Amino acid sequence: MKETLAIINRMQADGVIGSYAIGGAVGATFYLEPVATLGVDVFVTSPGESRSSPLSLAPIYSYLTGRGCKVKGEFVVIGEWPVQFLAAGDELEREALAEAVEFDVEGVWTRVMSAEHLAAIALKAGRPKDFTRVLQFLELETVDRDKLNRILSKHGLSDKWDKFRQGYLHE
Repeated sequence: MKETLAIINRMQADGVIGSYAIGGAVGATFYLEPVATLGVDVFVTSPGESRSSPLSLAPIYSYLTGRGCKVKGEFVVIGEWPVQFLAAGDELEREALAEAVEFDVEGVWTRVMSAEHLAAIALKAGRPKDFTRVLQFLELETVDRDKLNRILSKHGLSDKWDKFRQGYLHE
């Protein structure tokens, strides 16, 4: 993972990507027990991005393939890890990038979405595996419930939260 994260940091320093944060299952492992996953989800913005311009993956792929990385489907294998670059496409994901937490992984600093943002994004996605992740965050008390409630309210997810709580938490 160290090599993968170092290259992602280098991409940011070289201006290939703007802000970034690790999300998805790998992001969740910074707070929860590890789970099987296909790869690392890295949410990114373009350098100097404007909200009207969509993220182009071409510079990312060109940069990485020029350094010997291989493209496999929607992933680019960086070091030993398949990485999927995803545009921070909505306000919730942009906020998650802005409020990402820094972690030291084997001497390499990396940005990871907060537990509360990961839970909110999982709730929004609404797949069974996402609901399982939300339950894990709650059961292990790795989320600040007040902060999570503020995020859910701000991003229009209160109704989904209420349904989740009724169905899974029996509240």
